[in-house]
Amino acid sequence: MKILVAKFQLESNEHVPMKTDLEHTALSFGRAALDHMQLGNVFDAPDIELIPVLCADAACSGVMKKNAFLYLENRILDTIKEHIHDLDGIYFHLHGASEIEDLGSGEHHLVAEVRKIVGPYLPVAVSCDPHGNLCKSYVENCTILRSYRESPHTDIAETVQFVASNLIELIRNRRHITPVYQKLPLILGGEQSVSTDEPIASFNKWLNEAEKDERILSISWHVGYLRHDTECAGCGIVVVPNDNKYRSYAEELCQKASTAIWNRRKEFHYTGLTMNPNEALQAALQFSDKPVFITDSGDNVTSGAMGANTFILHQFLTVSNLNKKVLFAAIHCPETCHMLMNKNVNDKVHISLGMGIDELTKKAELDVTILHKGRQEGTKMYGEEGDYGPLITVSVDYLPIDIAITDNNHSFVEKHQIDACGVDWDDYDIIVVKQGYIHPEEKEKGKLCIMSLTNGATPQDTRLINFKRIMRPMYPIDEI
Repeated sequence: MKILVAKFQLESNEHVPMKTDLEHTALSFGRAALDHMQLGNVFDAPDIELIPVLCADAACSGVMKKNAFLYLENRILDTIKEHIHDLDGIYFHLHGASEIEDLGSGEHHLVAEVRKIVGPYLPVAVSCDPHGNLCKSYVENCTILRSYRESPHTDIAETVQFVASNLIELIRNRRHITPVYQKLPLILGGEQSVSTDEPIASFNKWLNEAEKDERILSISWHVGYLRHDTECAGCGIVVVPNDNKYRSYAEELCQKASTAIWNRRKEFHYTGLTMNPNEALQAALQFSDKPVFITDSGDNVTSGAMGANTFILHQFLTVSNLNKKVLFAAIHCPETCHMLMNKNVNDKVHISLGMGIDELTKKAELDVTILHKGRQEGTKMYGEEGDYGPLITVSVDYLPIDIAITDNNHSFVEKHQIDACGVDWDDYDIIVVKQGYIHPEEKEKGKLCIMSLTNGATPQDTRLINFKRIMRPMYPIDEI
């Protein structure tokens, strides 16, 4: 059997000025793309031939330029056309939260174009992030659609291999399958739906039990994505029957799952400790143990923010007699990063740190010493490998503050990424990261973790976002 495989990842935040282009996308083609797909040995069978097209990982950023997306899409579509008479199935690893200039959802557009070429029956399997938006036509254009269970996403490889294995089984034992989809009038941020918390923890257990039924191939809960305004925003349930003869049961199960989530809608909450920025600062300063992690939730790069806000840095700069050692990992400021790349370790330099776009990114005038020049590392839990751009770590003269400065908005969510800054996180009392919910390694390390409810491109109060296109009424924006 011949199976075409491709990966496209982008979480588009329309509230940032940057546009995503190919230069912001980690690209690999052909066999090299397989190294980034977390497929394990699923396709290692003598009768399986893979046709790998590309892996395009733009991570979390702004809306993608139309021409950039069409280049990627056309590479996939042209390869499908080239092999149309040989293909037995297609596997995609997609995100679900991309937004393309003048096109809308990239994933929805891609799968619709694929169906125009292959027709309604060729198996198309998709693994995806739960923080992606769905619509009925997109779901039904897929044969299998299954999202990760866990948030943070510790089960990406498991989900990818689950979907790929089921695609192989479906090709070996062909039958017609149409997924069932139900949209809920509920809109949530990822920080309110962490899978270790209720109600998601018990709901995921219920989904796992439902998936053991031989009539059901998969069932998944899609939180949705709220960082661009789209009619597709909102939560949903997807049930994939094992055969269309079980479709009525799948519809019944989908309704049951939707009702279960809806009935517990008022239980969704921020995970862990959340505070307004001033309270967060004081709590961190007064805490007697270390380290304290503060997440700058309004500038959450894992949800597409720029990572450029200097608001919390200015908070610390105004603290009198600061006696806590602080690390910022990281602040995105291309001009400063590139200037420092031309300097040497131990050089003393004056910098204007901040993009100066608005009050949140206002410049901080600092005299610093360069501690380290290095390269950013990928996030292992996301299957990222390789070089993710320059990294300059500086120490603020006469203050116990160190800052990692980058020229992009890549996340620092694992220890090896902080190690790449040339520092030891054990040396710090307080570490400020650009996240919403804290990621697993940092959560385990932190003696105290606080989500600071800062302003920015990723505000945590859904009611503050100026939606125009979403379905209404929608809870909690509307009281229903």
